[in-house]
Amino acid sequence: MRGNSPEVSPDAPCVVIFTDAPGWHGRRLREAFSRLGWHSRCVSLARCALGSRGVQIPGLPGRLPDAAFVRGVPGGTLPQVIHRLNVLHELAARGVPVMNDGRAIERTVDKSMTTLLLERAAVPTPPTWVGEGEAAALRFVRRELAAGHRVVMKPVFGSQGEGLQRIEAPADLVAAGGSDGLYYLQRFIEPGGPLHADLRVLVVGGRARAAMRRRSAHWVTNRAQGGQCLPVALDPALAALAEAAVAAVGAAYAGVDVLEGGDGRRWVGEVNGVPAWYGLQRVTPSLDIAALLAGVLCASPTGLSQVHVRVQ
Repeated sequence: MRGNSPEVSPDAPCVVIFTDAPGWHGRRLREAFSRLGWHSRCVSLARCALGSRGVQIPGLPGRLPDAAFVRGVPGGTLPQVIHRLNVLHELAARGVPVMNDGRAIERTVDKSMTTLLLERAAVPTPPTWVGEGEAAALRFVRRELAAGHRVVMKPVFGSQGEGLQRIEAPADLVAAGGSDGLYYLQRFIEPGGPLHADLRVLVVGGRARAAMRRRSAHWVTNRAQGGQCLPVALDPALAALAEAAVAAVGAAYAGVDVLEGGDGRRWVGEVNGVPAWYGLQRVTPSLDIAALLAGVLCASPTGLSQVHVRVQ
């Protein structure tokens, strides 16, 4: 099997990076795995198959990888997405360390499940309502508005700040409609100043490793939506909050979005189980994030099993 570096032994272990668009992240990961003496191969989950011979991965005829890193799960129909997650489940069942595994992906891609797990673990998250039916959704919106709070409506499945809508009057909800017949409504945490900002914390192997502040004149602060990334100190309270959030969803690594209200309180808005880190890397040059991720995965089963033991 051909590797990604002439310096890697032909008998070295192989990691599959599941992605449809390797780009900058894929290059950084492959370089990091190569430095650790591992081969790497980028493969789309959409090209993998399941059958009587188990998991079949392009480029690995008759064998399984020694580890797998999930950079993306391509969208599709419900049966297609379930199949792709089943590939991750089966790899883990056959003893292949997967970062993040299918359970963590399911728990974080579904915002409603993330919210339930955060609340169950007593991790502070904004008051949320998820359900079907405009009338019931309007009742939640009216209660929040009457208490002086605005509301954010999010797609249950979505990322990078896409599809977010702020509800400032009942008519806004009626005009927006639900997302695939479902309403995910969450209290809007008002900023403490004229600019909007939140914090993104990267947790790897159970520990908070780096953080940044995302700031914007617009209330959607994601870098993909034009937010500015700024370095920020990772204080103990922020680290503990992010670590608790990731433990609640059972992820080996994740990006935690932390909202700061004008009253100084912090809330976990979301936990991203397939986080990008381009912006975070730019403001934390002293930390090689790809090397950190690769190192934790290559240390498996120790590196990942410690995380899973804590959350099971």
